[in-house]
Amino acid sequence: MSGDERKLLDTSGDYCYAVKSGAEVPDPDWQSCRVILTNKRLILASNGGKQAVAYENIQLPGDPDDAVPDSFSLGGATPLRIGDNVIVVDATGVDDFQTEYCRANLHGTVILVKYPAVVGGVVQNAEWKKARFRLADDTVQLAFPDGDAVAFDVDDVGTLDVSTNDIKGKSRTVVKVEHTDAEDRSVETHFSGTASHTSALQTLFEQVIEEREEDYELDEMENQVLMALYSGVSPFEMADFVGLDVDEVEEIYNTLLDVGAVDKVRVRTEVSLNAYGRNLASEAMSEQ
Repeated sequence: MSGDERKLLDTSGDYCYAVKSGAEVPDPDWQSCRVILTNKRLILASNGGKQAVAYENIQLPGDPDDAVPDSFSLGGATPLRIGDNVIVVDATGVDDFQTEYCRANLHGTVILVKYPAVVGGVVQNAEWKKARFRLADDTVQLAFPDGDAVAFDVDDVGTLDVSTNDIKGKSRTVVKVEHTDAEDRSVETHFSGTASHTSALQTLFEQVIEEREEDYELDEMENQVLMALYSGVSPFEMADFVGLDVDEVEEIYNTLLDVGAVDKVRVRTEVSLNAYGRNLASEAMSEQ
């Protein structure tokens, strides 16, 4: 390894080709290997040799199942698209190889960031700037050249949108993430970069949202309370606003606490929307 390359993960696993040179592999041959992630590349080391691929040449498929033949069962393994090939990696020493891959791919890399792009639903005049990205534990950390820094918990991501926009004269993929800032405001941070970076960012944030959303079907009144909180109605005024008794509102708050859509602020009555709750409320309002 070069002097500035650092090993971030070294574990046992298996890999195989599901697609090779653009053609489906009818009988995939799994190979036992060491799975190594550095801050620059993926390394698969087996008795047959070593394959090392720079992250810039790897993309995470938007839909993993679409990247492999219909007859191929992923079973929790991670497909990686490398040119005309799809390699499937099953790492046994980590709970979630896909997240670890995203973390390593993005570790210390410089990407384009617009922050804050939106505050409270209002578009800002923020410009695209370069920032160094890190995912430390479960916190996204962005360091800008002028010394400014931004940090937010990945668990606080509410919504995600991916689009293609013109940035400095080039058509680029933009990953738009809604979360709360240090002042507890709902803001959007926009990310862009290479195809490898944006696919890793999209996968990382999608996974956070999907893992949190073990869909609980809210009833009409629970939706009303969520939308009222989202619109700024005080928890203390909720009973009058939605036309319920205080005890009935308390029961709804307890349900929303169990679902994970709100956080308790005080022992009685007061709650605040979190990322999941904002997402649910936004969906409910769009269906009205």
